[in-house]
Amino acid sequence: MDGLRLATFNLLHGISLQTGQAGGDELRAAVRELAPDVLGLQEADFRQDRSGGVEQVRAAAEELGAADWRFVPSLVGTPGLTRTWRPATEADADGTAAAYGIGLVSRWPVVRWAEMRFSAAPFRLPLLVPANPRPRLVPVPDEPRAAVAAVVETPYGRVSVVTAHLSFVPGYNLRQLRRLALWARAELPAPRVLLGDFNLPGPLPQRVTGWQRLARVATYPSYAPRVQFDHVLGDGLHGWQVGDVQAPRLAVSDHTGLVVQLVPAAPQTR
Repeated sequence: MDGLRLATFNLLHGISLQTGQAGGDELRAAVRELAPDVLGLQEADFRQDRSGGVEQVRAAAEELGAADWRFVPSLVGTPGLTRTWRPATEADADGTAAAYGIGLVSRWPVVRWAEMRFSAAPFRLPLLVPANPRPRLVPVPDEPRAAVAAVVETPYGRVSVVTAHLSFVPGYNLRQLRRLALWARAELPAPRVLLGDFNLPGPLPQRVTGWQRLARVATYPSYAPRVQFDHVLGDGLHGWQVGDVQAPRLAVSDHTGLVVQLVPAAPQTR
């Protein structure tokens, strides 16, 4: 099918729920299955011991033969229940220390990059975390959050794509999403697509932003999806229509992937 194949995927730093291990082969297989033109990644590791030292956004870009890609660290160190990390800054983007964050990968050239950062909420919140034999409720500290945007030169013209991983703390994530949508409209040309793990269910992201909801499908947990935390929103998509929508369960992560095919609308004839 012609058009733009856009995908978002929360990697859970490449962990397989079946084995509890993170490996580069499984990550690459997941990216191959998604086969997107532009891919937003969340919870991506950079040179972490727990994931074999892989630069996961780079690995995804290599698997896709990407023209451009960018990893944006949200923190330096290793995320966990005990804070041993520090918030990342723009100066850390070219660093070599172990880090964790988000990424954007494009098969087409990127003519402009932009970033946005959010501070962590100053308290813990009980969350279900993956564990064997079943998930368990654990008080988890929030983390700094980030968004990365690209103006992509596609065969159909320039398209702005933004990916983000927002806070799991109620209220914080709503404010972050509002700020992000306003920033994208002010800074990036239309058409615009905002995709990622917003930690907000179902229709809330559309209501908060006023952007078009391009996918209505459960994405979490991957083994029995019941809620949609991963979203693809559109703004200024005149002349485009939604084609295929998929939420495949992949070899890694507790989220499914989410794929949306945007198709140029057929010209009307008289």
